[in-house]
Amino acid sequence: MPTTVGVIGGGRMGAGIAQVFAARGAAVTVVEPGDAVATRRRIADGLARAAERGKLAGAPDLVLARVEVVDDLAALPARAELVVEAVPEQPGLKVDVLTRAETAVGDQAVLASNTSSLSIAELGAALQRPARFLGMHFFNPVPASQLVEVVTAAETAADVVERVRAWVRGLGKTDVVVRDSPGFATSRLGVLLGLEAIRMLEEGVADAEAIDKAMELGYRHPMGPLRSTDLVGLDVRLAIAEYLHAKLGDRFAPPRLLRDKVAAGHLGRKTGQGFHHWD
Repeated sequence: MPTTVGVIGGGRMGAGIAQVFAARGAAVTVVEPGDAVATRRRIADGLARAAERGKLAGAPDLVLARVEVVDDLAALPARAELVVEAVPEQPGLKVDVLTRAETAVGDQAVLASNTSSLSIAELGAALQRPARFLGMHFFNPVPASQLVEVVTAAETAADVVERVRAWVRGLGKTDVVVRDSPGFATSRLGVLLGLEAIRMLEEGVADAEAIDKAMELGYRHPMGPLRSTDLVGLDVRLAIAEYLHAKLGDRFAPPRLLRDKVAAGHLGRKTGQGFHHWD
């Protein structure tokens, strides 16, 4: 396992990634230029929930003590072995933080993007060391999810891939390695299913509860496609769908209902309303 890890972005995904590495003994630096207090609270709450479920080795306070939250990329530790970028799905923003992170850490560091759909090759083209860059696509909620999608570009070095796969297993998770392509494996399939579920709702085939229950009970999905879209965020799913539509064609065209809900601010669990109501 890496002993020193950087995480760029302190939102829900970034906080979860920081939590799982800190829980395995790593010193973690989270870069969050927004609300550092909120980021630290997210991690603390996640650790408390893990402890309640008996999924945390050690006291939450001791694990939290291994996490530092800073507001500047220049504060990433030069000795970091791994830096994971977990900022919003905006290519320009990701390239900006990745190139600045690369100058802050040493040549030994592996850089990874938590992108769920953007091209690893295109993001890595701006880096000085693209051989040490790949995708580490974690899933929400990170502490409970068993999967990490490891996405490799043509430039990614084989030894970097094997090191990252070992780190994923060290987290108690399972890795799947996929070649860099639009949407990779998980987003490409997951988004397609979610978009069709939205079209069915739009056409009045069934209500949201029935569509989700059909997939949960009929196909043993742990969560139906509409509830999953609420969890991811309708705005996030729309952005990914637009990207895949541009890259792969009309089968990924976002339904009007999805656009209307995003325009109305109904973004899913984070706003309390999406395809379902959330307390």
